[in-house]
Amino acid sequence: MSEHGFHVHGPHDHELEHAAQHEPQGMAGQLAVLTAILATVGALFSYQGGATQANAGLLKNEAAIKKTEAANQWAYYQSKSTKQSLAEFARDLAPEDKRSAYQAKVERYEAEKNDIKKQAEALDAESHEKDLASEAQMHQHHRWAQATTALQIAIAMAAIALLTRRRWLEWATLGLGGLGVLVGAAAWFHL
Repeated sequence: MSEHGFHVHGPHDHELEHAAQHEPQGMAGQLAVLTAILATVGALFSYQGGATQANAGLLKNEAAIKKTEAANQWAYYQSKSTKQSLAEFARDLAPEDKRSAYQAKVERYEAEKNDIKKQAEALDAESHEKDLASEAQMHQHHRWAQATTALQIAIAMAAIALLTRRRWLEWATLGLGGLGVLVGAAAWFHL
């Protein structure tokens, strides 16, 4: 300042003064920062929730495909069993000189059935594994959804705290936000 009360501000001084006058302070500033953090974390949790739900759906589809393939193999197994039964019946009714031909068919059908049964059982096992993986993904999806919901409620509580200027609502916001982060951590660790 000069002797005559005249002072020239530089551009930097003006920006510092402006920031000091308009920077959110106190409860409003805290809630603004907290809301931004909660919204960011909530968006990440929401993305993870959508991804796990999509994965669960894909795994469920794969399980259904494997189940259908297994059912086809079991139907093929049944047709071989029917052919084997007819060959056994023909063998038992056939004259002695033709029985060996029918017995060879019976043995061939038995061998084919065993191979088909192994394939069907393997497909059933794959289907079951995919179902279990899908259920695990859905469980994780529910955890992500619970975490996102807790964060969304915390954001709503922050707005109410700001409007009513109640400190206890600010603490409730922090509590719900913390709960949301904990449930998100449980989702991350597949708990």
